[in-house]
Amino acid sequence: MDLLTDKKSTFALLRKIEALARGVPSPVRVMEVCGTHTMTVHRHGLKSLLREAGIEMISGPGCPVCITPNAFHEAAIELVTGREGLILATFGDMTRVPTRRGALRTAIPAPGSSVRIVYSPEEPLALAARESGREVVFFGAGFETTIPSIALMARKARRTGLRNFAVLSALWTIPPPLRAILESGEIRLSGFLYPGHVTAVIGLAPYAFIAREFGFPGAVAGFEPADVLLGIISVLEQIRSGRPAVANTYGRVVRPEGNPAARAVMDEILDPDDSRWRGLGLIPRSGLRLKRDYADYDAVRKYGLDLAVGAEDLPGCRCGEVLRGMSEPTNCRLFGRACTPDSPRGPCMVSFEGACFVLFKYRDVAHG
Repeated sequence: MDLLTDKKSTFALLRKIEALARGVPSPVRVMEVCGTHTMTVHRHGLKSLLREAGIEMISGPGCPVCITPNAFHEAAIELVTGREGLILATFGDMTRVPTRRGALRTAIPAPGSSVRIVYSPEEPLALAARESGREVVFFGAGFETTIPSIALMARKARRTGLRNFAVLSALWTIPPPLRAILESGEIRLSGFLYPGHVTAVIGLAPYAFIAREFGFPGAVAGFEPADVLLGIISVLEQIRSGRPAVANTYGRVVRPEGNPAARAVMDEILDPDDSRWRGLGLIPRSGLRLKRDYADYDAVRKYGLDLAVGAEDLPGCRCGEVLRGMSEPTNCRLFGRACTPDSPRGPCMVSFEGACFVLFKYRDVAHG
């Protein structure tokens, strides 16, 4: 029996949460930063169970497809529709994000150009090696979990002398938007659940400012139901003790120092960049882009793309508010009506980690 998913264990942890929550000011509002945590919370019916126990779960900006501004998507559309003989390779979700210029999947490519869906960063590189007469641009989006592998492709391309490969990098780092959310003061929070897979790379130290400067507790959590609940228990215990910290409740995967080798790759190939996030605006040093030594492999520099001006979301879409914890998906008048996974009006209904998609998919899940 797996205690991480066992229903009896889950309810035992929920009873402990309810007892702990009685001793702190209510309601306790915990932001699950990661979209995979959002999936776990809804898939297993924890949202309503936790609310009954005195915990309100708030979705955060932990979906890379969702927070990538429309300017990136429109630049990708411009590349594939405006340049002949170009292959635009990207992950499937990225092709479905709607913008005022349409979506990649419905764009009409220029002669000899095409959009290819890939499943790993290695595929576009191999494609460029095979298609030596065509330009290949990898539209790569991700957080620290996937960033090292994307960066390695640029390094490999340079080392092998592959000149027809470039990266349109939508690469984001998790800690800076958490600072932006706290500094904005827009929403009242009690603590954070930090993403397990990101923290496996960056370690615990990048979150330390949240406890030190803002006095907010937080816990790194895994992705099974019991993992989420153990993280919440840690947050509650920190609130009760008055000693905020960065707790690691995912010790079977996350080491305090993270993954030094992966971080070294990022430091070698990428520079921090002031970047725009959907819903959160310009956040200092919150993105990563290829260093100038890799300018020939940076699609923005190579093709003169302009990402400075953020394109607006489609009318009525409230994805930006959802990403910064200001609104529940159900508060949007488009949710489940004009906006569904088959006909999305914003990226939060596109990505499997998007709060709108998750709530729509599991809206009928009952607890018990």
